[in-house]
Amino acid sequence: MIIDNLEYNTEREKLIIPEYGRHLQKMINHTVAIEDKEERNKVAKSIIAVMGNLQPHLRDVPEFQHKLWDQLFIMSDFKLDVDTPFPVLTKEKLQERPEPLDYPQNFPKYRFYGNNIKRMIDVANSWEEGELKTALTFTIANHMKKCYLNWNKDTVEDMAIFNHLYELSDGKINLKGSTEDLIEASNLLRGNNKKKHSSNNSGGKKNYRSRGKKRY
Repeated sequence: MIIDNLEYNTEREKLIIPEYGRHLQKMINHTVAIEDKEERNKVAKSIIAVMGNLQPHLRDVPEFQHKLWDQLFIMSDFKLDVDTPFPVLTKEKLQERPEPLDYPQNFPKYRFYGNNIKRMIDVANSWEEGELKTALTFTIANHMKKCYLNWNKDTVEDMAIFNHLYELSDGKINLKGSTEDLIEASNLLRGNNKKKHSSNNSGGKKNYRSRGKKRY
C-alpha cells in the first residue's frame, strides 16, 4: 500500500538548522558522500548559492558569505571536506566559550548610580571653582537622588547623597555643609524635575530647586 512508504517527521533525521529545510540537508549529506573533491567543491558552491538566495540582499556581503559557509559546515556535522574562502569552522571552535567581558564599572560599590554619574563627577572635578561648577554639582546630586530612588522606592536623605558624592569624587566635591536642598523625593518619583521653592529656605539663601539655571 502507498501509506506504507510514508515518512513521518518523528522517524526522520533531526535537522541541524531547520530553517533551511530537509531538502537542503539532504543535498549537504549527498555532498559529504561525494568522493571526488573537485565535484564536492562544485556542489558545495551551488549549495551556498541556494542558501544565499533565501536572503538575496545579503548574499554578496562578505560577512554574510562567511556565515553561510560556517552554517554549511555545521549542517554537515563538520564532515564536509571542501575548499572554502574562509577559515574552516571546526566543532571545537564552535564549542569554545567566549572570554568573559569585563563590566565597565568604575565604582562597583554604588552600581545603582551607573557609570555616567561617575563620568559626570570626573568632569565636575576638572572644572574650576565657580557658579557653573556649583550648578553642575547640584545637578549631579539631584540625578544621583533620582537614581537612588529608582533603586530604593522609600526615601533618602540629602545628606546620604552628599556623602556618596563626596566618596565618588574622592573627596573633591563636598556638599555636606551645604544649606541647599535637593529636589523633593516625591517630585523625582513622579518624574517632575521642575525646581520648586522650598519653604525651609529663608534669609536670601540660594535655592537650586527654584532658580531657572541652564542644564548641563
